[in-house]
Amino acid sequence: MSLIVAARFTTFDAAQTAAQALMDIGVGADALHTFFVNPAGGHDRYPLGGDRAADPNSKGAPLGAVAVAAVAGLVGAIVGGIIGYSVADSLLPVIGGAGVGAYIGSLAGGVSGLGRERPRRSAREAQHAKANEGRQSGVMLAVHTSPEQEKDIARILRNAGGEEVERAQGRWRNGKWEDFDPLVSPTLEKNF
Repeated sequence: MSLIVAARFTTFDAAQTAAQALMDIGVGADALHTFFVNPAGGHDRYPLGGDRAADPNSKGAPLGAVAVAAVAGLVGAIVGGIIGYSVADSLLPVIGGAGVGAYIGSLAGGVSGLGRERPRRSAREAQHAKANEGRQSGVMLAVHTSPEQEKDIARILRNAGGEEVERAQGRWRNGKWEDFDPLVSPTLEKNF
């Protein structure tokens, strides 16, 4: 594993300015890796796109929406059946009214069930969500360095406008941070 110090910049020009400042103190070009981190959901880890199989904030939403839709659909079917029976004496309008009422009721119930407040997370769930919320979008400048230069590089990155200066352990190969994971929140180093 290699020691990597990295920071997020708003533009490629700002990252290039920081890279030039690092090269001025002797950091080689093969120790610098500049790349763009897509916004959350834009990393295409799945065939249809997206980062995760399910949104972590949607926990419990499908069951709640189905439950509310089922109850509203049942009520709609009963109301539609009663309206159909009051309009005609045959069975066909009753069935049609019940079907339309069930459809409208389930649609209204499903949509209204999605906006309900979710139960509070436990401290452990909140900590897990924070650790896995990922990184903000922007231009990353990663520097493969030694422990002796770590603080100087972090200072230069911060002075050049870098945000979220972090210290990481990763695989550095052919001038690139190979195992960079945009879904893992950065471990910010406060002792630089």
